[in-house]
Amino acid sequence: MGINYKKELESAAKSMILVHEPDTLIRMIVRTIVNKVKVRHAGILLHDKERDAYILSVSRGPTGLKIPAGFARMDADNPLIRFFKERWDKRLLHDGALVYREAKKLLRKRLEPQAKELLKKTLYQMEIFDVEVCLPTYFENELLGILLLGSKKRNACFGRDELDFFVALASDVVMAIRNAKLFKDLQAELEKERRLFIHTTIALAAAIDAKDHYTHGHTSRVTNLTLEIAKKISQKYHEYKKKFDEKFMENLHIASLLHDIGKIGISENILNKSGPLNEEEKQRMHEHPSVGALILQPIRELSESLLGVKYHHERYDGSGYPEGLKGDQIPPIALIIAVADAFDAMTTDRPYRRALSKEEAVREITKDSGKQFDPVFASVLAELYQEGKI
Repeated sequence: MGINYKKELESAAKSMILVHEPDTLIRMIVRTIVNKVKVRHAGILLHDKERDAYILSVSRGPTGLKIPAGFARMDADNPLIRFFKERWDKRLLHDGALVYREAKKLLRKRLEPQAKELLKKTLYQMEIFDVEVCLPTYFENELLGILLLGSKKRNACFGRDELDFFVALASDVVMAIRNAKLFKDLQAELEKERRLFIHTTIALAAAIDAKDHYTHGHTSRVTNLTLEIAKKISQKYHEYKKKFDEKFMENLHIASLLHDIGKIGISENILNKSGPLNEEEKQRMHEHPSVGALILQPIRELSESLLGVKYHHERYDGSGYPEGLKGDQIPPIALIIAVADAFDAMTTDRPYRRALSKEEAVREITKDSGKQFDPVFASVLAELYQEGKI
């Protein structure tokens, strides 16, 4: 029976987001590839900012065949690195996967001299390291790393379903490694000074935004609006003034930045789907608050912020998720984010519906006051709109 690549991809994505130690994560990924797809060896070249080079971080396969970790170091002018950095993969390949056998056939076609020469040198690099497939992965057009795969056992060709699986996996792999490194930095900074921690949190929030092309800038807009609502509430309502102290505002800031962190574990095919989601896809989306809380749980200092991440899709009348909390059962930190999140979602264009105007969105939120939204926080949003602050 063949491998269910869709299921394997989802399983790998779920496992990856829960590992916060980059070295452990990389070893786990390469081991999975070698065991599941039966390749002779595999490795990951990762960009090292300090040395401005691509280093083979981990390699797996029989001794004598695999490339020793740390042995391969490629500078920016290496043909293999240039091939992907200069985006020749976009011009010459269909899906981003550089397959040695297919690239050899390309050389027999009429290519411009520059492309032909670079491709020759690139294939020579693949021969040196006995690599059959190279899969690049990018973050905001920057080459973060390359997944290297040796040939399959018994020298079988890679099938289209396998290559599609690897293309999707390569993207998730390097994003997961990047996020694991950010988590490691984040925890180290927490031990030094909490103020510095915000900068890493913003970088992590940017990584979440980058996954969802249709909601670019969503995190920063929700964060700004969340803080505006909280400030207005503490000024207007005496009972909230003590609750919304400096510590609460700091936790709220972090929670709003990370409220969608669970989306790291959701396939980009779902996040960027150009149409309404089916029931299975909706269920996956509904898991993101719980997954987000699971990701942040090991960081003890984020216990209060975690409440905003986990419960920002609860509804005031108890019909929300993940736990169906109602009214005062829902932490205020989550109730505020819920209003800001809904407002931004309503006023953002999607492929299957147009954005509402700010006035229309405020009207919808006011209409759902006491049902989906806390009446106090919904009314404060309306006041901010009337005052021209949003």
